[in-house]
Amino acid sequence: MSTTVLGLNKEKSVKTAKDLNVLLSNFQVYYQSLRGLHWNIKGKNFFELHVKFEELYNDSQLKIDLIAERILTLQGKPLHTFAEYSSLAKVPVAKNISNDIEAVEIIVNSLSELLSIERIILEESGDANDEGTNSMMSDFIAEQEKTIWMMNAWLGK
Repeated sequence: MSTTVLGLNKEKSVKTAKDLNVLLSNFQVYYQSLRGLHWNIKGKNFFELHVKFEELYNDSQLKIDLIAERILTLQGKPLHTFAEYSSLAKVPVAKNISNDIEAVEIIVNSLSELLSIERIILEESGDANDEGTNSMMSDFIAEQEKTIWMMNAWLGK
């Protein structure tokens, strides 16, 4: 078995880095959607949601950097073009959304998609004894599950 400088299985690390690039791409699209929601939100909930969307996109920006750095740690190369992101993205694109309910629903749908990708990576990284990636996915998942709960509470669900 061939191992990386981190002592991880090389083949499994390549697969994890590839899947992290899928997550990175989806986070980039999610981040840009959050920026648009922040800029375009209107209505009685403007002040509340404008601030919340900024909080979410700042958090996403930090996660994007963590994901890219993890890919590099695994000796991969993080994707960095919008064409690559678009080709791999599964999260919905929030284009010209100003309605509060529609905006929050797209965030819930996006986070659900991100969770799906993260759970795949969590399972793979556990199988590969890749504690660094596994820990990062666990942290992301716990935080995003709570955000979904809060967003659904805001929606009255």
